[in-house]
Amino acid sequence: MSRIELQPPRGTRDFYPEELRLRSWLFGHFRAVARAFGFEEVDAPVVEHAELFTRKAGEEIVEQLFHFTLHDRHLALRPEMTPSIARMVLARHGALRFPLRWTAITQNWRYERMTRGRKREHYQWNMDVWGEPGVAAEAELLAAVCLLLDRVGLGPADVRIRLSSRALLEETLRSGVLRSRPEAFGPLCVVIDKLGKIGPDAVVDLLVDAAGEVRLEKPDARQVVDLLGLEGESGLDALARLVPAGSPAVADLRRLLELLEAYGIRERAHFDASIVRGLAYYTGVVFEAFDTGGQLRAVCGGGRYDRLLETLGGPAVPAVGFGFGDVVIAELLADKGRLPALPRDLDALVFPFGDAERPLAIRLARRLRAEGQAVELVLGPAKPKRVLQDADRAGARRVYLIGSDEAARHVVKVRDLATGEEHDEPL
Repeated sequence: MSRIELQPPRGTRDFYPEELRLRSWLFGHFRAVARAFGFEEVDAPVVEHAELFTRKAGEEIVEQLFHFTLHDRHLALRPEMTPSIARMVLARHGALRFPLRWTAITQNWRYERMTRGRKREHYQWNMDVWGEPGVAAEAELLAAVCLLLDRVGLGPADVRIRLSSRALLEETLRSGVLRSRPEAFGPLCVVIDKLGKIGPDAVVDLLVDAAGEVRLEKPDARQVVDLLGLEGESGLDALARLVPAGSPAVADLRRLLELLEAYGIRERAHFDASIVRGLAYYTGVVFEAFDTGGQLRAVCGGGRYDRLLETLGGPAVPAVGFGFGDVVIAELLADKGRLPALPRDLDALVFPFGDAERPLAIRLARRLRAEGQAVELVLGPAKPKRVLQDADRAGARRVYLIGSDEAARHVVKVRDLATGEEHDEPL
C-alpha cells in the first residue's frame, strides 16, 4: 500500500489552530466592518452550475474553473461570489426590498498559476449593494475598505486605492480606435487588465494579435496603452477632454471623489486609467487597493456591474461590490510586522490530580462553562509542573487544582497565572 500524501493539494492550505486563529481574527474584522455599515450576511453553495461562471469566453476566470460533470450536470467550484449573489437576487427578485446591502465570506477556487499572494483556493470578503444607481454606493463601499484597513493597522502610507471607470474608457475608445468595432471593447479590457503583470509591450502584442479578438493596428494599440498611463486629477482632466461634454462617466468619478472627501478618505484614492478589472461584467467605476510599496498584487478590488442580472436573464438592477481576499492582506501584514499575537482564548484549566478527584473536577468545569468561561479539563494523568507550563503557554488566566487534600476539605486551589498568587475557593 502506497504512503498517503501528507501535504494538501498544491495551492490549498491546512489551517492548524494558530493559522485558524489568525483567519478568525481577520474574519472578525470583516464582519465587524460589515455590521458597522448595516450589511447583512449571506452565503451560497461552494458548488454551482458551471454556466453561472462562463458568461463570456476570453476571461481568465473561465479557463481557471475547477469543474466536473456528475449525473449529466456540469458543475463547478465557485471562483468568486458575485455571480452566486446575482443568482440569489434573481431567484427572489419580486420579493426583495431594494437597495440590498449584503456581505459574505466565502471560500473560492481558481486553478491559476501561483505567485506570492495567489493561491488556488482562498477566502474572500464581499460587500455588495444592489438597487442603488448612484456613486454614493461606491463611496460607502470604499469607506468600508478603509475602515477595515484601519482596524488591522494599515493606514494611507501602507495602502492606496486606485480607481477608474469602465464607462469612461469605453466612451473614449468607442469614439476613437474602436469606432468601427465596439464589440471588441470587452476582450480589450481582458487584455489590458494584464498591463501590470506583463508590461506595456506584451499588452501591445496581444492587442495587435491577428488571432485574437481585438486585432488593433499597432499605432492604435500604442495609443490605448498611452491612455492607460493617465493618472491623478490631470489624467482625469485629459480623458474628459476626449469624450463629449457632460459625460456621465466623468461626472460620476468627480462626484465620487467629492464624497470620499466627506468620508475623510480622499487622500487614499487616486485616479488611474489602467484599472479596468479583468471580469467582463463591470460597467462603471472600478477600483483596486494596492500596497504603496508595489510588492504585492491587489489587496482588494471591485466596481459597478449594472448589467450582470440581465446576462442571467433577469431585469436590469444596478449593483456595485468588492472582493477582499485573505491571502494578500496576510502577506502585507507580515511584511509590515503587524500580524497580531493571538494566543488561545482560554479562561481556565481544571486539573484533578487523580481519578478520585475527577468527579469533583468535572462538576467544577461544568459550573465554569455554564458561566460562559472557556475551560480545558485535563483528561489524563499529568505532572503539576507540566500542567502549569501548558496552561501558561495556552494563555489561560487561572488554573484550578484539585488534589486529595483539596477534595477532603471540599475546596479547589486557584492559581492566578498572571500574578502567581494562590487561594482556596469552596467547591
